[in-house]
Amino acid sequence: MGAEPRECVPEQPARRERGRRLLWVPLAGLTALVLGGAVLRLAGRSGPADVVWAVATVAALVPAAGAMLRDLWRRRFGVDVIAVLALVGALVVREYLAGAVIAVMLATGRALEAYAQQRATRDLRALLAHAPRTARRRGPDGGIEVVPLDEVGVGDRLVVGPGDVVPVDGRVDEPVTLDESVVTGESRLVRRAAGEQVASGVVNAGAGFGMRATRDAAASTYAGIVRLAEEATARKAPMVRLADRYAAAFVPFTLVLAGLGWLLSGEFIRAVAVLVVATPCPLLLATPIAIVSGLSRTARRGVLVRDGASLEMLGRARTLLVDKTGTLTAGRPRAAETVAAPGGDRDEVLRLAASVEQLSPHVLARALVRQARDRGLSLAEPTDVTEEPGRGVRGLVDGRTVRVGQLDGELPDWAGRVRSRADLAGRSVVWVGGDAGPIGAVLLEDPVRPDARRTVRRLREAGLRRIVMVTGDRPDTADQVARTVGVDDVLARCSPAEKVTRVRAEADRAVTVMVGDGVNDAPALAEAHVGVAMGATGATASADVADAVLTVDRLDRLADAVEIARYARRIAVQSATVGMGLAVLAMLVAAVGRLPPVAGAFLQEGIDVLVILNALRALTGGLRHRDVPPRTRELLTEYADQHGGVRDVLVGLRDVADLLATRPEDPACLPALRESHRRLTQEVLPHEAGEEQQLYPALADPLGSAEATSTMSRAHVEVRRLVDRIGAHLAQAGDGPVRPDQRTDLLATLYGLAAVLGLHLIQEEEDYFSLNPTDGR
Repeated sequence: MGAEPRECVPEQPARRERGRRLLWVPLAGLTALVLGGAVLRLAGRSGPADVVWAVATVAALVPAAGAMLRDLWRRRFGVDVIAVLALVGALVVREYLAGAVIAVMLATGRALEAYAQQRATRDLRALLAHAPRTARRRGPDGGIEVVPLDEVGVGDRLVVGPGDVVPVDGRVDEPVTLDESVVTGESRLVRRAAGEQVASGVVNAGAGFGMRATRDAAASTYAGIVRLAEEATARKAPMVRLADRYAAAFVPFTLVLAGLGWLLSGEFIRAVAVLVVATPCPLLLATPIAIVSGLSRTARRGVLVRDGASLEMLGRARTLLVDKTGTLTAGRPRAAETVAAPGGDRDEVLRLAASVEQLSPHVLARALVRQARDRGLSLAEPTDVTEEPGRGVRGLVDGRTVRVGQLDGELPDWAGRVRSRADLAGRSVVWVGGDAGPIGAVLLEDPVRPDARRTVRRLREAGLRRIVMVTGDRPDTADQVARTVGVDDVLARCSPAEKVTRVRAEADRAVTVMVGDGVNDAPALAEAHVGVAMGATGATASADVADAVLTVDRLDRLADAVEIARYARRIAVQSATVGMGLAVLAMLVAAVGRLPPVAGAFLQEGIDVLVILNALRALTGGLRHRDVPPRTRELLTEYADQHGGVRDVLVGLRDVADLLATRPEDPACLPALRESHRRLTQEVLPHEAGEEQQLYPALADPLGSAEATSTMSRAHVEVRRLVDRIGAHLAQAGDGPVRPDQRTDLLATLYGLAAVLGLHLIQEEEDYFSLNPTDGR
């Protein structure tokens, strides 16, 4: 049983609370010294007041000077040198109150920075605290023992109790209910069927269950997430790259201006005043706060970015290269259609194929078994199963020989038409047969992700100017996917080396992001300015070299990450620019002797607080899309589930049309047409009426307008018109066969309805149901 979250890191909340209190101790002490000196000055004791303020100045100078010397030893030169010079200058000219105010200013900035970083990185810390430490393993005798997580191996039988964290990746033995929010960011509970893969780190939200480990702890999903979280919290130096670029120009300018003020007036106090108002908290603090806030928000959306430099680069991206398989498409085959020989039964063909494939580890076998279970078919236990690599599987199901795989010999006419249809649609064919020959076929496809087209549009809105799809697939298949999702260019039959070359070429022209999910994508991910790996796949090469990893198998989270990164970078630049602009104005006033050091110190304190508070805006905002209310999510799930039944009706509609076109005199034509019309009127039309009355009004707010569903409503009208037209033809035919003069119009109506209904389903899934995507693992 996976360890409960509270067992992982004991006493963490109390320790964090103590840490939060300690953050404010230096600020409180320095503030007390400033106020104490003010009381002494008001009491007429100027000498002791100056001593108190001098102590406050020295208390800030010592750690600031130490940090500056360490940076210089490492050959780094940053804006903190101005703060040190300002404190030293205040002591030299005996402006002790100005020095004390600078000290309070620096302490305030550090406290606010630490507070903001604690708030911004709490999601990353939560990931680390949630990591399981032990597992409950079932022994050979059936007993259960608690073992350290690193002792769990592939194939071990584990038990996960209610409320426990799944310790490693594995397959469940029974249906389970899981809370996957820690990994995916989705708060809804998820059902997983027996035999499905579950990821480590998710929480059991139902009864206890058994599972078999498919990965050890080091290679599991959550281990990869934890590694990335640790790196994101540990790599602090790159977060100030933006500040350092500003400092390269600002520090020399400040020193020159201070020197000129001193040189031209002969008053050293002017140089001190310039240094006081130039104390660079906007650069030292506001920029990192905004970047760390962006890191936290991307983590909350299911995207772990390794460091602030990668986030900043993501915010500047203009070109995206994206792999097709597993990124724009699901990455695994899906049974798109089952075809039976004339007189056969589709469900029986699928049941036989899935039954014999239950023992096969092949990815195509899993697709058949998954489709059969989704349709609620009862699978039989096969016997005498043998598998011939490259040819398929053979076995006995209910005493009947079943072969699944490639087909030898000449194809029957019906099979030839199936193969031709599959070639035209870019699908692969798995034949199902017995001793007497083929009895049916299952057409498999790698479907385009429903959210792919919407995500591409959102990426363009976020500022990406060029989107290119790279794939090793055939050009015709690649072109079809490219047109579907709306990319600018496509590179097919692309080897890993060619992907690297293309990434390098694009990166020479603009900041480039590469997205992939396989080991073969790892070189290209490493070559891009920002490499993004799809899915938290543990220790795979693509995740290890990537600058960011999507912890959930959802492409739309990439658009979220780009929007957040661009917003966080904009806030960081805005904070630094506005803060330093105000500081420059104050420096010019100080250089001409119109702003004494004490007044300058208070003015700079106000500027610093202003820009730091502005930087905290990066913790919210920036996302363009609207959240979907819970009730609307329920409706989307309900009507999306009904699409399976509608697609069954659609397949039957095409079969009726084919039958009427090829064998119009067949006595089965009219009964098949009546059955198809019955299902259209009793299943499809009520489904569409429900969408019109419930779903579409609920989508008005998430989509921004009630007019957004108007085209879909028009499709509903057309579907009903064509269904009524079929009904009119049936009324004319009466009890007899379809008359020859009816056939042309009836065929046009049937094929037209199939086209309209099929397109309508795809549009709804891409434009509406993608607002509520399910985890595709």
